[in-house]
Amino acid sequence: MMQSQARLEAISDGIFAFAATLVVVSLDVPDSYAELRASFADVGSFAVSFIALVMLWVTHYNFFRRTTIIDGWIIAYNFGMLFVMLCYIFPLKFLAKLTFGGATINNHMEMMELFQLYGLGFSLVFLFVALLYRRAAKKELASAAYLHYWKRHFLIFFGIGILSILLATFSIGMRFGVPGMIYSLLGPLCYWHGKSTGVDPPSVEA
Repeated sequence: MMQSQARLEAISDGIFAFAATLVVVSLDVPDSYAELRASFADVGSFAVSFIALVMLWVTHYNFFRRTTIIDGWIIAYNFGMLFVMLCYIFPLKFLAKLTFGGATINNHMEMMELFQLYGLGFSLVFLFVALLYRRAAKKELASAAYLHYWKRHFLIFFGIGILSILLATFSIGMRFGVPGMIYSLLGPLCYWHGKSTGVDPPSVEA
């Protein structure tokens, strides 16, 4: 069982490493100082994308610290999450570049589709995470309440992603970036979820 988990984590880390190469500013070494300066124009967007990738890795890492259950469903959900993550990198990096002025949007339709693509990737990644916890809770009854807590926690992320897609689809608040601002609700909603359930994750893990 431990060997299977180690192999699954090892190949997952390899996929995360590959994803990191997709957000690199440039794989080519600059031939001149002017090219070197130009390459630093994307450092801000690279940093945002890299931090998001690290947060996803931490989410993935924490799951395998909270359970030792490995079966066919866990493997399938794990690779589903990783596949979506690789696709999600591209709208993530483009949105980050847009924030720092390194990319352009030509019209309202393109902005709407960008929010839809980002929201789809975001929601699917965390849907797979929630499914991982749901499966683990079914198999590990002693920790079921704790694992269900994390399942609901990540379903909040999934729900916010879907809400962002709907806001973009129906052009609600597009002028003010409401489909993007909606992600700021994650903090308050997760805090409310923790308080309302009475589960204190840090104390359980300790």
